[in-house]
Amino acid sequence: MKKYRVKVEGMTCTGCEEHVSVALENIGAKSIEANFRRGEAVFELPNGVEVETAKKAIAEAKYQPGAVEEVQSQEKVVLDDEVDYDYIIIGSGGAAFSSAIKAVEYGAKVAMIERGTVGGTCVNIGCVPSKTLLRAGEINHLAKNNPFMGLHTSAADVDLAPLIKQKNELVTELRNQKYENLIGEYGFELIKGEARFVDEKTVEVNGKHVTAKRFLIATGASPSIPTIAGLEDVDYLTSTTLLELKKVPKRLTVIGSGYIGMELGQLFHHLGAEVTLVQRSERLLKEYDPEISEAIMQAFTEQGINVITGVTYERIEQDGDIKKVHVEINGKKRIIESEQLLVATGRTPNTQSLNLHEAGVKVGSRGEIVIDEYSKTANERIYAAGDVTLGPQFVYVAAYQGGLAADNAIGGLNRKVNLEVVPGVTFTSPSIATVGLTEQQAKERGFETKTSVLPLDTVPRALVNRETTGVFKLVADAKTLKILGVHVVAENAGDVIYAGTLAVKFGLTVEDIRESLAPYLTMAEGLKLAALTFDKDVSKLSCCAG
Repeated sequence: MKKYRVKVEGMTCTGCEEHVSVALENIGAKSIEANFRRGEAVFELPNGVEVETAKKAIAEAKYQPGAVEEVQSQEKVVLDDEVDYDYIIIGSGGAAFSSAIKAVEYGAKVAMIERGTVGGTCVNIGCVPSKTLLRAGEINHLAKNNPFMGLHTSAADVDLAPLIKQKNELVTELRNQKYENLIGEYGFELIKGEARFVDEKTVEVNGKHVTAKRFLIATGASPSIPTIAGLEDVDYLTSTTLLELKKVPKRLTVIGSGYIGMELGQLFHHLGAEVTLVQRSERLLKEYDPEISEAIMQAFTEQGINVITGVTYERIEQDGDIKKVHVEINGKKRIIESEQLLVATGRTPNTQSLNLHEAGVKVGSRGEIVIDEYSKTANERIYAAGDVTLGPQFVYVAAYQGGLAADNAIGGLNRKVNLEVVPGVTFTSPSIATVGLTEQQAKERGFETKTSVLPLDTVPRALVNRETTGVFKLVADAKTLKILGVHVVAENAGDVIYAGTLAVKFGLTVEDIRESLAPYLTMAEGLKLAALTFDKDVSKLSCCAG
């Protein structure tokens, strides 16, 4: 018997699953699992029955078979009388819930262990609260800096306390809808307390031993605090505590200019604070293409945000309510003073209290859990997903990994993690979005590259918005003209990048983009204009890239 996974389009309900299953049964397939939510059917075929026969049967049932993958069979979890659960998940964020829901769909008995607030980083202290406040900051900034003649707009000082209250109400609502209410709906158990491994199949929670056949560690990460002399004696803020302030500070210093520092620094600038971003590297977003760094640096400078790069930290001290950051820049000493200090220098995996060595789980140099291509740790019973592995720090990546872990740990599918094409968005204004390879990365992988750089002031949407600071950059294989990377600094870049993601994922070429119809006066039209820029001067084209 050989086991296959076939993508199936057209299934919309459990009745469709039944139709596909019957069609496969009629050709002798066994162990059939059709799932309309995942758009796939997994089944075994007897020796002598080709997978093309199965695809034909699916087509005759009026569904559309797609890509085929042969699956290496693995033991599917069967509840053991000697364990309490099929699957225990430690953590309750995006990876945890995605995994729990899928495991329940497989019929597993599932428990989730959470030591704090259900929902993890994204809904509680990350994406949701920061993005709703960022929107508020944008509105306040535009009210004070309206680019249109004849419009008389203004903004008073921000009353932060009610804004934070409104943010907290939204967080509570979404946490209830998207997390807490789903526990009863899907029927898994929530155990409140801190989990600590006793051995490879046992954790201790609240003084009680709980066992399972499989585990998922999805405990996320927390703000990382750098080693700078004096910092431990200063009242500094993290990305969590900053979002609970009740008053906008007069001045805010941000140590670290990654996506968290940039978003939150600009947020408080837009709310009325004088903001200084400080970082060790010579340019913002040093891992990105230079054109991207230059565009966002220009935007921040135009908005009045102070950006200081190439610093060496000497010490930090507090004088009354004033925080003083002593730095050296190009051999010159400088003191940066402010009422509030935000430390935004990365994330540290939450693994310290898990007692992982007792379970035979290996960690890396930063405390991250080491996993293989199946999301499995060094202990074959235990999987890990999300920020605790220090992979791409996005909730959609965590949810993907969590679901895949359940497929492998409970469903026995042996699916491989595929993070070759992961879009990333920084929600500054203008926003930054990127997918695929930078020009440098493409060259390091042996590609001969051809690039297109399109300033935002040649994109009609930006012109009518009167916000023209930004850039589109496409990186292509010079031989095949396949799109290798898409990088954007523009309003709504996060929406635009999904089209770029599809282009990179499915190997579209520059010509494919050129020949597609792009709606006029949308920011996404910039992708087509950038494709045209490979061999045309777009400033000499008519409207709609004609």
